[in-house]
Amino acid sequence: MPHSIANFVYFLNEKKNSKDSESEISNEQMGKILKTIAQQALKEKTPSVQDLEKMLQGTIQEQQSEANIAEEKNELDIHGNNEPITKYLQRMGYLKDDKKWLTNKGFFEIGQRMLGDVIRAINEGAYGLHETKNIGSGSTILDTTKKLEMGDDIKNLDIPTTILNCVQRSRVKGSTIELPLQLKFEDFEKFETREEVKVAVVYCIDLSSTMKYSLSSGVGSRIESAKKALWALYVLNKKFFPNDSIYLVGFGSLASEVESRDIPYLKTYDANDNFLHYTNYQSAFRLALKILKKDGARNKRIVLITDGQPSACFVDDESQKNAILSDKPYSHFYRPDDETLAKLKAEREVKLDIRNEMVYLCYRYKQVDPTIDTKTLQEAKRCKREGIEIDTIMVSEEEELLSYVENLERHLKGREYYINPEKIDKILISDFILNKKKILSSRHGW
Repeated sequence: MPHSIANFVYFLNEKKNSKDSESEISNEQMGKILKTIAQQALKEKTPSVQDLEKMLQGTIQEQQSEANIAEEKNELDIHGNNEPITKYLQRMGYLKDDKKWLTNKGFFEIGQRMLGDVIRAINEGAYGLHETKNIGSGSTILDTTKKLEMGDDIKNLDIPTTILNCVQRSRVKGSTIELPLQLKFEDFEKFETREEVKVAVVYCIDLSSTMKYSLSSGVGSRIESAKKALWALYVLNKKFFPNDSIYLVGFGSLASEVESRDIPYLKTYDANDNFLHYTNYQSAFRLALKILKKDGARNKRIVLITDGQPSACFVDDESQKNAILSDKPYSHFYRPDDETLAKLKAEREVKLDIRNEMVYLCYRYKQVDPTIDTKTLQEAKRCKREGIEIDTIMVSEEEELLSYVENLERHLKGREYYINPEKIDKILISDFILNKKKILSSRHGW
């Protein structure tokens, strides 16, 4: 027999009144929980899901203590059914049971909250949208049309309107409309376009051992502040400038490209990491150039974030190595072996950008080795010849370090900044938006 819907009864879903229901948590509670998660994700040693549970329990205890909720002393969960907080957050889609436990939802939710804090701090209101009133050659096709002019690209030709123009012209002149139609240049019409300003930026983050130094406030480290800034910046990019590209390169003695979603999990190198804790600007510039060459944006930029001078560079062949040894017989050279590469891939999911070159290592206190200086400048100038702007952000107050970067940017006609690491998020986001305004202004004069 055919099914009948006559006996079906529909009820409203009233979970809140059910014994098995979960009481909703407040925005304030969720905000504190996500803040704790963000702080733990940014740490050099990412805690396990189990350790994270203990920290979140501490956050809830603190909240209950502040609210003087003594009667809830046996219920440290946030929704009333004694379920672990991390399990609840997994069901809500914020966490997953993995070494990198943030989901996409958790990553973007935390990033948006970080971004909101920064935007409120810099108080720039409606800064930075890509809108322009200029009509011209561009990639966004509009509904409006105009007559084709000599030299115009015909790829956006409006065929129906062009045919209609031909028919109307023939009727006005009293001519008989015959097929095939005899088109004239005056009949052609094309869709108008709006200029889309696309920007591609590679942020090169120094992962040398000194980037783990604590901030003056004692809360966090230089690398944690840089990661927090990039996290918010990436969300800004995806939310307001989806046509732009942000890439990330982490570098020590060698460089590697980092997936944007892995920003919270960046780790610095130390002396136990097989000589990777030196600072090789050249490796960062070289990988950034390779990335930007594949990107179709017209406006390209490299931003180097570092706290020290370069102390490593590539050696292209044996003759260069021998030239260095003849001047400094006790010089150190390094080429990572297969075991090191495999370890990095397994532990950090890092693939180093190397072409079998040897790396020359030379740390000189408050000085830069002449060979390293020359190689670094050559690589930076190669980027400039490709039309790539290079800016440097220093998170160090040492005068010698600042003078080196000033000299580098003088050669490159770029910009250098010294900033307090605790304000790097405001600096990077303000600079990212202002740079877009500058590009639009210089090209359109608005």
